[in-house]
Amino acid sequence: MSKMLKDLQKMQSKMLKAQNDLKAQSFDAEAGGGMVKVAMNGKGVLTMVKINPDAVDKDDVEALEDLIMAAINAAVKKKDEAQQASISDITGGMKIPGLM
Repeated sequence: MSKMLKDLQKMQSKMLKAQNDLKAQSFDAEAGGGMVKVAMNGKGVLTMVKINPDAVDKDDVEALEDLIMAAINAAVKKKDEAQQASISDITGGMKIPGLM
């Protein structure tokens, strides 16, 4: 029983380290062949948005909005995948309620 508790404490410590490591990472994504670029940290906060001036067309604002949305969604997906991979590495692929 004490071995199991020690193993759980190790896993908890690894999870905390993984969470802190993830928060420090940056997830970059782009859309429209690089017309819109974004960066997001591991907390899910946008840290950078760059828009190529060629992407700005006052007669087609909707296209720019779509590019921004696509770039942000791609960054979120990268962050989520990194988080899932980190959790999976620690838990050995076990599905633990509240973590997956």
